Amino acid sequence: MATKTEQAGGDIIFRSKLPDIYIPNHLPLHSYCFENISAFRDRPCLINGSDDRVYTYAEVELTCRKVAAGLHKVGINHGDTIMILLPNSPEFVFAFLGASYRGAVATMANPLFTPAEVIKQVKASNAKLIVTLACYVDKVREYAWENDIKVICTDSAPKGCSHFSELSEADERDMPETEVKPDDVVALPYSSGTTGLPKGVMLTHKGLVTSIAQQVDGENPHLYFHDQDVVLCALPFFHIYSNSILLCGLRVGARILIMQKFDINLFLELIQKYKVTIGPFVPPIVLAIAKSPVVDNYDLSSVRTVMSGAAPLGKELQDTVRTKFPNAKLGQGYGMTEAGSVLAMCLAFAKEPFEIKSGSCGTVVRNADMKIVDPDTGSSLPRNQPGEICIRGDQIMKGYLNDPEATERTIDKEGWLHTGDIGYIDDDDELFIVDRLKELIKYKGFQVAPAELEALLLTHPQISDAAAIPMKDEQAGEVPVAFVVKTSGCSLTEDEVKEFVSKQVVFYKRIKKVFFVDAIPKSPSGKILRKNLRARLEAGIPN
Repeated sequence: MATKTEQAGGDIIFRSKLPDIYIPNHLPLHSYCFENISAFRDRPCLINGSDDRVYTYAEVELTCRKVAAGLHKVGINHGDTIMILLPNSPEFVFAFLGASYRGAVATMANPLFTPAEVIKQVKASNAKLIVTLACYVDKVREYAWENDIKVICTDSAPKGCSHFSELSEADERDMPETEVKPDDVVALPYSSGTTGLPKGVMLTHKGLVTSIAQQVDGENPHLYFHDQDVVLCALPFFHIYSNSILLCGLRVGARILIMQKFDINLFLELIQKYKVTIGPFVPPIVLAIAKSPVVDNYDLSSVRTVMSGAAPLGKELQDTVRTKFPNAKLGQGYGMTEAGSVLAMCLAFAKEPFEIKSGSCGTVVRNADMKIVDPDTGSSLPRNQPGEICIRGDQIMKGYLNDPEATERTIDKEGWLHTGDIGYIDDDDELFIVDRLKELIKYKGFQVAPAELEALLLTHPQISDAAAIPMKDEQAGEVPVAFVVKTSGCSLTEDEVKEFVSKQVVFYKRIKKVFFVDAIPKSPSGKILRKNLRARLEAGIPN
């Protein structure tokens, strides 16, 4: 086995336990995903769990090319951005890969966002077309009409909107030759990074191809998906974790079972009905399984792999997985939107599995470098010493859209992406996460940026200062709480603050508790001292 640690220019660099592989990252994303389609073109590709409709690989690939031709027909050009504002559905896949064929960019938004949140992303991404459902049109109608943005609905078409068939029934032969370069952006998810407000993460064709290949290509891939697998996609496609799983499934020719939104009973029914073999979960789903009184009524023996990501899975929940899924191997991964999704992956699923310790995220992905750096000095650290996790490779983002300063803060001159997470690598090359530098609140895997909530709170006329931090929660992992300084003489209540915020943000950004304080602790430079607030919260004396 090759040495997994290298000394380079004074840095201690860690590598995967597995050897590097050839990655065809000169290919556009769509060409890569369907590169081997001749071997399984008539096999089921997408299964819509809502109505049991099945699309073969040949149908999916053709529909994506038709959508590309349709996008061209309605004026979407190479480099333009479309917004996908949809729950999980076959149309999400068609729109995403159709944009790829067109050389366009897809920005994915949570359909449960408030109108203000959706419009903010439409503006920031400069989207020229929105694919959505009729029930969400009112969120974008006025802004879209005023700015000549085309709105296309996948169900019915309200007045002023077009139906998705305008794209999906176009003649694929009308699609002009389009040169898609490896460094062209194909996906634009929004992330708050290590701090600050949400920013557009520019993921390129080369980056996503590399990320998928790191997970499923080669003779001994990490996840070891294969063409007989049935992959349950219950997590939202607009999240990079689920989007990555979708693309991995397409690459290997697996059956991809689409669940529009998580419901424990339907979830269990689909696993039993379609004999699901791959379960990409997050801790809240595992918790729902643990607490469900009906789970033992279903046959879950087909599941051979359970992967958990987006947030750490505690030992009790790990034990639950092993009890409820008797034939499944369990592993946790570690990812970040800016890193193209996956940084480290459990090798328990590999063709020649490695034993993985409890709490480990596995080993760094292939064809990538990782180092652990001292947050204060920037020097790289040896094994078993915690520091900031940094990753380098073709899979990381191109940068933040229209934000070179934030990009430079995240990716240094040597190409290292600084994650903001604190971890260490042990003697067996396994990565453990122990803390985080970044200020994000993680609600069921969703990112909540404290700066976004603070900016919103400060628009209230009776709030003179505010800070937001996470509070631990059994079901959500973390929930946002606020420390608020009232303006002199006002009678603002906790419920009034909560209601003010809840009207303007999606459900997982809502403030769960408000603590009124005399002042927000800050450094001499004006930076909020969140560690002080977290300490006060944990001590039970927030005031």
